[in-house]
Amino acid sequence: MHFALTDEQRMIVDTTRAFVEAELYPHEALVERTGHLPMELVRELQKKAMEAGLYAANMPEEVGGAGLDTLSWLLYERELGRANYALHWTCVARPSNILLAGTAEQRQKYLEPCLRGETWDCLAMTEPGAGSDLRGMQASARQDGGDWVLNGTKHFISHADIAGFAIVFMATGEEDTPRGKKKKITAFFVDKGTPGFHVREGYRNVSHRGYTNAILEFDDCRVPAENVLGAVHKGFDVANEWLGATRLQVAATSLGRADRALGHALIHAAERRQFGQQIGKFQGIGFKLADMATELKAAELLTWEAGWKFDQGTVSDSDMAMAKLKATEALAMIADEAIQIHGGMGLMDELPLERIWRDARVERIWEGTSEIQRHIISRALLRPLGG
Repeated sequence: MHFALTDEQRMIVDTTRAFVEAELYPHEALVERTGHLPMELVRELQKKAMEAGLYAANMPEEVGGAGLDTLSWLLYERELGRANYALHWTCVARPSNILLAGTAEQRQKYLEPCLRGETWDCLAMTEPGAGSDLRGMQASARQDGGDWVLNGTKHFISHADIAGFAIVFMATGEEDTPRGKKKKITAFFVDKGTPGFHVREGYRNVSHRGYTNAILEFDDCRVPAENVLGAVHKGFDVANEWLGATRLQVAATSLGRADRALGHALIHAAERRQFGQQIGKFQGIGFKLADMATELKAAELLTWEAGWKFDQGTVSDSDMAMAKLKATEALAMIADEAIQIHGGMGLMDELPLERIWRDARVERIWEGTSEIQRHIISRALLRPLGG
């Protein structure tokens, strides 16, 4: 395994960072203070991202994306992750790769408009009573002639307010397993405006201002059989095959914010003087910086290794869980210590540190909590021993 970046990867990093600093940073204060991302600003930045070749860069070349290998994609995600989440996710959109699981007709109807920046997708799995336990979902779909009728509620659904459609996971039956009955899950495309499909305003969130969540309600919502994504009752197979790398995406964007926070802490430690010397020369500050840099390096190595193994076809759930766990917890530690190094000024919104600190909190919850990641890792360790 080579640790040096290729020339192409360096170009990706440099291009993405330059775009983030020139085009996204200037708008962070507006979004943070209003909690709103104006659509006219979105369209302006979308256009610039497309011109820079950064829009939908996670997609394969054959569908119009950049065709990045996984490690290069994660490097790109790290640089985007430096900015306010609403800005980089909405304006430099990366359509969910689960759209690649669709038929040719489904790709034309749903994927291609996302690639052109005409709309966005959203994924609907989580329910008020079923978060990490997806098998516990209560929302269901039943077949009625050539259609499916959907009923139930989903919540915490990111950017559903601007999405043109939702990919909704519904219970469609039960099966017997050695551990008892488990629900069969099917994924459906549901277009905004379909009768019986309602998008309600979600919850106010301490993390990622401007990046909205919504509550989706389905009341005898009827969709045709052609809207099934993948095979009936095989929604978990679709999710497992196409959504695994989202944990690496969370890890990579967390690394970007952690690196930005560390950068601010280093500058402050070098420039701030107390008792006649730079505060970075005091052991209490210098050791914090050393620990922050070490945690960041460890998280980077776990994430880059998992990305590399993903392309080799050898990555495991445990590899991705370790990367997500380490990166999100390193971000929390680095953000907190960066504020401590700055003292009271670290909590003022003149600096991005208080935002990074707030935003860090959700990373240990979504795409699988830290506890779920530890469960995946410990299960992989114990399984060979019969545990």
